Order: sequence, then C-alpha cells, then structure tokens
Amino acid sequence: MTTPEIHTAPAPPAAPARGPVLRKLRTFAVPAQLALVVCLLTGVLVPSAIVLGAKLVLLVMLGTEAHLWLRLRRHGLSRRDALTHLVPGPVLRVVTHELRLMVSLVRWVGRRRHGVEGADAVFPHGRDQAALMYGFAFVCVVETIALSFLLADWPVAHALMLVVDVYTVLFVLALHAASVTRPHALVDGALRVRQGAHTDVLVPLGQIASIRRETLFTHEKKEGELNLAIGSQTSLTLHLTEPVNAPGFLGTPHHVTVIRIHADDPKFLYAAVTRAHSALPA
Repeated sequence: MTTPEIHTAPAPPAAPARGPVLRKLRTFAVPAQLALVVCLLTGVLVPSAIVLGAKLVLLVMLGTEAHLWLRLRRHGLSRRDALTHLVPGPVLRVVTHELRLMVSLVRWVGRRRHGVEGADAVFPHGRDQAALMYGFAFVCVVETIALSFLLADWPVAHALMLVVDVYTVLFVLALHAASVTRPHALVDGALRVRQGAHTDVLVPLGQIASIRRETLFTHEKKEGELNLAIGSQTSLTLHLTEPVNAPGFLGTPHHVTVIRIHADDPKFLYAAVTRAHSALPA
C-alpha cells in the first residue's frame, strides 16, 4: 500500500509531452541560466546581449512548458498529474518536501496538526528530539551572526550567505515542526505512522501480526525493515503479516514487514493499537 500523500506517476498521455528539440533546449538552457544568475550575483560583467538572449530563452521555455501543461490537461490529466509529467519525479518530490516543511512550520506556530481529522487516537512523537533540534537551531543562529560580521566587507557574499543561513535556521525548525504537527494516528482501521514530512505509511490493522514495546537506541539497516527513530530511539516494534510499501525519499519502493516507531507515550499507543486490533472481526 502506498502512502496517503504520495501518488504514483500516471500513465503517459497519447501525445508525447516533449519533443527532442525542447528536451535539448531544456538540458542546456537550465544550467546556463543558473550560471548566468551566479555571475550576476557575484558582480561578473556580462554583455547585455547575453542577458537579453537569456531572458528570451527563459520566456520561450516558460511559454512552451505552459502550453504543454495545458495540452496535458486537455488529455484528461489532473493538475498534479500534468505537473508530474513535466517535472522530473525526484525534483518534484524534493520541492514538495520543502513546501511541506514550510507549511509544517506555519502549522506549528498556529498549533494545528495535519491528518488527524476523524482519527480515533493520535500519538505525538516529537518530544524527545526537541532539545537536540533547538540546539541545532541555536548553533545555526550563532553561525549566521558570526558570518554577518566576517563578510561585512563583501556585500554580495554577505547577502548570499545571509539567505542561506536564515533558510537553514528555518529548515531545522521546520524539521522539528513536521514531527510535532504530523503525529502517528489510528484512523479508518489503520495505523498511520509518520516521520517528519517525508515518511507517511498506512498500516492496516489486519496486517499487524504483533506489536511489542521495546526501546532501541541502535538500528541496523536491514532489508524489509523500517526504523522511524526519534532522538535516535524507537519504542515499539510492529511485525506485519504481509509487506506494505514505505517509499524512500525519492519515491523508490521499499516493502517492509517490520516497522519500528517511537511515541511520546508508547504505553498509550500500544494499548490503543492492541484494543483496536482485538476489535477486528475474526
């Protein structure tokens, strides 16, 4: 079973999404645009003709991509599926992950959790990593202040590093926010286990062969196992009767029959899952 937030790529439409000319243009134009941006930001003198040409190429690419998106929509694809055809899968997943992190940060500030509507029980799991994540964020803030003084005489480098450092602080806080706002949940006859904004797996209660409480601080990578450690520890182990799919960060299928998770209150999670599993029809 795939995760609730991850969609498999749709079947290709009848017409090709991109021709060879556009693919070649995209292959060479994107790196060239990035190189031009770096040159402009670092103060390198670039002839105005090259800048104008780059703008024209960018407009052509954006217009062509918009036309292809509309054509895919006319083939009956949804907005998300059309975007999946135009953007490489790994790139789309990375961008989606970053957006989820930033949304989690907003949810954290607003004290709103994700995916708990209609849940029979909710199991927070971010408490034991809070001190570590706040420590990382503090170190990043100190680094930001130090670099601002060191690079004060180089305004371009100072501006670039300031953006990177501020985003790093937000990224670290967002990682913790994702754990806080995306708890495990017992919903619709399944246990939804999650970690941050990148792992979200539905485990049907009927596929749980056993659940036991055990605190582990070391986890070796083994085929068929998924370890969702928080603060380097897991507190419950699920053994399944048949594998479920827990895709990797870039969407690589990963079928597992053993899942180890952590909860702030493992006793409550154990009791709730055991009770719900016992209530299943024989």
